Amino acid sequence: MRILFMGTPEFAAEFLEFLVQENFNIVAVISQKDKPKGRGLKLQPTPVKEVALKYGIPVFQPTNLIQEGLKIIEDSKPDIGIVVAFGRLLKKPFLDAIEFYNVHASLLPKYRGPAPIQRAIENGERITGITIFKISEGMDDGDIALQRAFEVSECETFGDVYQKMLDIGKCLLKDFLLRYPVKLTPQDHSQASYAPKIEKEDLWIDFSKPAEHVRNKIRAYDPFPGAKARFEGLEVKLFGACEITNVELTANGIGEVLDVNRDGALITTGSGAVRVRLIQFPGKRPIHFYDAKNGGLVKLGSVFE
Repeated sequence: MRILFMGTPEFAAEFLEFLVQENFNIVAVISQKDKPKGRGLKLQPTPVKEVALKYGIPVFQPTNLIQEGLKIIEDSKPDIGIVVAFGRLLKKPFLDAIEFYNVHASLLPKYRGPAPIQRAIENGERITGITIFKISEGMDDGDIALQRAFEVSECETFGDVYQKMLDIGKCLLKDFLLRYPVKLTPQDHSQASYAPKIEKEDLWIDFSKPAEHVRNKIRAYDPFPGAKARFEGLEVKLFGACEITNVELTANGIGEVLDVNRDGALITTGSGAVRVRLIQFPGKRPIHFYDAKNGGLVKLGSVFE
């Protein structure tokens, strides 16, 4: 089977590397344009492009996906297209040239869109999964080929779930390609939900919300990019939220540090309190709350906003 692979970020690069190592025949790769990064703003290749170059696979970064993409398909003659986090919707007539299948990090039709892992964790989902579906012109609304669900614990972070998605998704994609073609099942569009792009304002913690909400917010952006809060006039990030406790608010009320021990800081919320292990001050690495307290950076009674 001749495969055209389309993807852009590190998540997609992991799948491409896996397919190559499993000896699938990747005849061409399409990725987004190089982008300037770093202090010098030098153009940097996408992670998918880097993998393609590593293995000597022809890689293309078209400006006009329909016109240039059709030429790529004509020249490379793939039997199927596999898409992982490409970053652009595919349209006809490009979609009509061959069958395209997408690997999506949710149990569709839930969490269609660009940020399914973060939004599922924010919402406290205890079950999520990965879906392979045939691409249509809509947003993640094509017929489902294969799905695999897994549990998410109340303390698992974005990083934990991301790794599960990779491990399970790779096996699911291999299974799909070995079984292809497979029977397709239409999505129940009445059950659809959307996972919008992460915006800067999404990262801020609202301690007036219940403890479970605060915990989920911190988990959803741990270890990257980090959920934010105001502390002593500084913008800080918090990581490692797990335990939640029923407590009565003191005079200082919401966002107060009630206790700090080797398990982290206990911080009040609108309902209950959440234990958080790590705090990151501007320009510094994350440190344990216990060390921050011993260093005089955090005190009992201090308040997060």
